[in-house]
Amino acid sequence: MSDLERVRVWAEALLRLHLDGSWSFGFDHATRRAGQCDYTRRRITVSRHLAARFDDDEIHQILLHEVAHALAGAGTGHGPEWRAVARDLGYVGGRTHSGPIAEERARWRGTCPRGHEHVRFRRPAKPLSCGRCSRRFDRAHLIAWVDTRAA
Repeated sequence: MSDLERVRVWAEALLRLHLDGSWSFGFDHATRRAGQCDYTRRRITVSRHLAARFDDDEIHQILLHEVAHALAGAGTGHGPEWRAVARDLGYVGGRTHSGPIAEERARWRGTCPRGHEHVRFRRPAKPLSCGRCSRRFDRAHLIAWVDTRAA
């Protein structure tokens, strides 16, 4: 687990080293994505919820990932130009993080008839079936949702 103040120090050091003074760093409240590069605001953010559960090496990779986005520029996505910049910075991860999400913050919890558990941060707009039980929608595997805040 990373200390958030230490993450801030690392992030600000990376920004000073690789970007101009117009870029800033902050924490956000994301529950699924680890980091974000906002080109319009020239701001890199990291999820405070996920940063608290990732180890230092994972956080460092997330910061490198987002700095690579800032350096590669808007519109490059995770394409060849971004990959080259990321590799030069020392980034060794993939396009997205594969670590845990902040499940405890999910408002909606669901269970299929076989007992597989699912979480959603927003109310499901339509009936959903369990992807572990069937690869396509199947009413026999409908997920029953519970609003955890109503309980």
